[in-house]
Amino acid sequence: MIPVRGFEGKTVAVFGLARTGLAAARALMAGGAKVALWDDKAATREAAQAEGFTVTDLSVADWSQFAALMLSPGVPLTHPAPHWTVEKARATGVEILGDIELFARTVNAAPEHKRPKVVAITGTNGKSTTTALIGHICAEAGRDVRVGGNIGTGVLALDDMHGGAVYVLELSSYQLDLTSSLKADVSVILNISPDHLERHGDMEGYVTAKRRILFNQGKGDTAVIGVDDAWGQQICTEITAANRRTIVPISASKAMSRGVYALDGLLYDASGERAAEVADLKRARSLPGRHNWQNAAAAYAAARGLGIPADQAARALMTFPGLAHRMETVAVIGKVRFVNDSKATNTDAARQALSSYPKVYWIAGGQPKTGGIDDLADLFPRVIKAYLVGEASDAFSETLKGKAETVACGTIPAAAEEAFRDAQASGKDAIVLLSPACASFDQFADFEQRGDAFRAAVQRLATGKATEGAA
Repeated sequence: MIPVRGFEGKTVAVFGLARTGLAAARALMAGGAKVALWDDKAATREAAQAEGFTVTDLSVADWSQFAALMLSPGVPLTHPAPHWTVEKARATGVEILGDIELFARTVNAAPEHKRPKVVAITGTNGKSTTTALIGHICAEAGRDVRVGGNIGTGVLALDDMHGGAVYVLELSSYQLDLTSSLKADVSVILNISPDHLERHGDMEGYVTAKRRILFNQGKGDTAVIGVDDAWGQQICTEITAANRRTIVPISASKAMSRGVYALDGLLYDASGERAAEVADLKRARSLPGRHNWQNAAAAYAAARGLGIPADQAARALMTFPGLAHRMETVAVIGKVRFVNDSKATNTDAARQALSSYPKVYWIAGGQPKTGGIDDLADLFPRVIKAYLVGEASDAFSETLKGKAETVACGTIPAAAEEAFRDAQASGKDAIVLLSPACASFDQFADFEQRGDAFRAAVQRLATGKATEGAA
């Protein structure tokens, strides 16, 4: 745990008592603060009480006693409407911040020789893989690395800091909305495409949140920016003009005179006088496809920004084990390979998966996002048949009409069974791909639970118990 500094003897309101909120409460108390905890859900409050926390009804509390409101990132700050705790905090002049901001202030308060290195990663897609990949490279290079944030362990639950530590943090736009003091030694913006617009109001609000990862950087710091989309190109141009840090553009679609890029699976470092090939990413079994080549380029550039030698960073790419729910092969049954890409919660992520295979039996659907799957139309010829689940089933069926055969399956187990039956009947090598292009919240708590349901269904298929599991 990282004890939070700066609130000694003060009371901080904490709203949202899931993983982030409780970790923040523990860290605040460890640093000498008092906390007032609350959640709108009775079951969550009861779980916190069962752990020994005292809850305080913030709806009737005296907000003048609070030094700050620690808001969990899932709670609306501005859109579609500010949460009632946000309105109360603003009405009483109480500062609103998140766990990343608490971490940042604690780092900034430490003596310089005790401050760790911080690598911060954001982007619409690929954040988790890139974060884990940078952590893997650091570990292979012998660094004392801690990986967390929006992936795995909440930042304040990571081991306490020291001057030799490296914190590699995945940051969502929700977390960045609540962050102002973070100074990353290396920042990474992988890519930007429309997502979470219901939480940020519009694309401008979303991009503004992402840009916060660049705040406070200066001489000696590194910004790694993906330039394969228009927003990334614009950000890279603007911060290059500011000329306050080392800027490393990355690409997985074009050669560049500077930066790091991947072409046809070959990774090039163009930071010197001429581009040098540093790795054949086609040999990295856990990094298939152009989107993963972008992730690898970013991770390599970030590692170089930390001073890790080029040869060590390149070798570590080859040994990365990959992440669950991200283009993960969960089983091969006969000639049928099952790929779990449950992390594909939007069309951009699903595009990356669909682009990786010439033909697929596609399991898609869930809680749809704005625009549906219309912008995947150029990839519909790759879909042998689509197995539709969840709330998006009818809309996706209409979009695919006349372009790909569809069947409404309702649930993940039913879709896995029917897709397997069709793929097996083809007699050919086949891919059954779960890449939903949707959020999971209509049927699951999160994309991990959705991916686990797919994995369990495939395991039942492998043991001949499919019908039982598809009920």
